[in-house]
Amino acid sequence: MNTHTPISDLSAQGGVAASPSGQAGRPVLPSGARESRHDHHAPRARLTRRQALRRGFLGATGLLLGDRLARAEPTPVPLKAKAKSVIQVFLWGGMSHTDTWDPKMDAGYDYTGQFKEEIATSVSGIKLGALFPQLAKQADKFSIIRSMTHRNNGHETAAYLMQTGHLPGERLAYPCIGAIFALLKGYNAGYKGLIPPYVVLTQPQGRFSEAGFLGSRCKPFATGGDPNAGRFEVEGVIARGITDQRQQARRNLLSSLNTYGHFQSGHPELRAAREAEEKAYNLILGEGKTVFDLSKEDPKLRDRYGRHTFGQDCLAARRLVEAGVPYVTINYPGGWDTHSNHFATMNRQCPQLDQGLATLLQDLSERGLLDSTIVWCCGEFGRTPKVDWQPPWNGGRNHYGNVFSVLVAGGGFKGGQIVGASDAKGEEVKERPVYPIDLLGSIYSLAGIDARTRLPHPEGAEAYVLPAPTEKGYKAEGLLHEIM
Repeated sequence: MNTHTPISDLSAQGGVAASPSGQAGRPVLPSGARESRHDHHAPRARLTRRQALRRGFLGATGLLLGDRLARAEPTPVPLKAKAKSVIQVFLWGGMSHTDTWDPKMDAGYDYTGQFKEEIATSVSGIKLGALFPQLAKQADKFSIIRSMTHRNNGHETAAYLMQTGHLPGERLAYPCIGAIFALLKGYNAGYKGLIPPYVVLTQPQGRFSEAGFLGSRCKPFATGGDPNAGRFEVEGVIARGITDQRQQARRNLLSSLNTYGHFQSGHPELRAAREAEEKAYNLILGEGKTVFDLSKEDPKLRDRYGRHTFGQDCLAARRLVEAGVPYVTINYPGGWDTHSNHFATMNRQCPQLDQGLATLLQDLSERGLLDSTIVWCCGEFGRTPKVDWQPPWNGGRNHYGNVFSVLVAGGGFKGGQIVGASDAKGEEVKERPVYPIDLLGSIYSLAGIDARTRLPHPEGAEAYVLPAPTEKGYKAEGLLHEIM
C-alpha cells in the first residue's frame, strides 16, 4: 500500500486553516442540478462572455482590463512553486475507468463487454486499456490515480466537487481551480500577458459558475472556433471575414474621428480607456493573434497531434503555456455520458484522446516545458463497472463516483507511478482513497498556491481556496506526496 501524508498534516503543506468561527466559506448548488444516474443531457456552453465580445470593441476592452480596474486583494503566502502553468483536460460526462486506465480483464463479460484486451506500457507493471497505444509509450511521463472517489453521481454536483474541492449545496458559490489560478497566479501575481490568464478551449461546458463569487474578472476566456479549421477564428481576437489590414484601417479611422479624446488626452479616465484600447488592439492584431495561429507550427507536428479538434486543442494549449498563460482547460469536444452507445463512443473518441494527450506530453517534454507544466485529465466521475444491458440502455454504463481514475503529469508530479487501487471489478476503492481536496491541494501546492489563502468575497464572507480538513462533511487523506 502506498504511503501518504495524513490529512492532519495538510494545513502545514498547503491545506486550509479553519476560520476563527470554525467555518470556512461554502458553495451553493448550481441551479438545475440533477442527481439521476440517467441524466444524459450533454453539457451546454455558456456564451455570455462571447456574446459580450460580439457587441463591440469596448466589451473586449473591459474584459481585458479587469486586472487594472478591480480592487487590490491580499496576496497568498508564497510557497516554492514547481509548476508555472496547468493544462486541464476535462472529459465532460465521465469516462469509463475500467475501459481505459484501470482495466479489469478478469471481471467477466458483464463488466468488460467487447473490451477484452489490455496493453503493456513503457513502464513495467502498468497496463492500460487497448485503446491507448500511444499513451502507453509515454507512461514514464505520467502517473495514474486509480482510487479517486467522492461517491457523487450528479453531473453538476460532481463537477463542482472536482473543480472546486468544496461541497455543493451550501451557502457560497466557489470559484473553480482555473479561476483561482487566474486570481492568484495571474492578476495578483503581476501577470502582464495580453491573453487572459484563464483560457478555455473551445467552449465552456460547465454547468456551474466557473468564477463563482470572484465574478467576471476571473471568468475563463472561451475561444470558440475550431483549431482544426483552416483558420482558427478565436472570438474577440480573430475577426471573422476581416483581414488584418482592414481591421487596422478601421482603427485608424476611429482614431481620426475621436477629436474629443485627443483634446482631453490628459484626463485620467480617458487615458485609461486609451490604454485599454491599445491593449485590446495588440491582442487582436499582435501577440494574441500570433499565439492562436497554428499555421506557424510544423505540419508534421500538427499531424502527430491529430488533425481533429481535440488534437489541435492540445497543440493550442501548448502554445498558450509557452506564452505564459497560467491555466488552460481543454473541454473534450464530445460527450462521455455513455448510458447508451457506450462501446461505439469509446471506439470513436478514445483514439483521438490517446493521440492528442500522448503527443502533448511528448511535445512538452521535448521542449523542456513538462517540468513546469501540470497536465491532469479526468471527468467528473467514472462509469459503472458493470454494463447495463437492459433497455433502453442496451449496453451502456451509468454515472459512477465511487471510484474512478485520474491521469496527472508534469509540474512536479512524478511519472511512471500508480496511486491507490480499485477492487477486482473496479467497483470500490481497495487502497489509498484520493478525494477532491487531496488532488486539488496537490496541484495548488506544486503551483506555489497556499490553499489556506483567504479569497476576496464581495460581502466579506470568510472563504478559502480549499475547505479546512476538519470541516464537517469533508473527506480527505492527504496530499499526493508519493508522486510529488
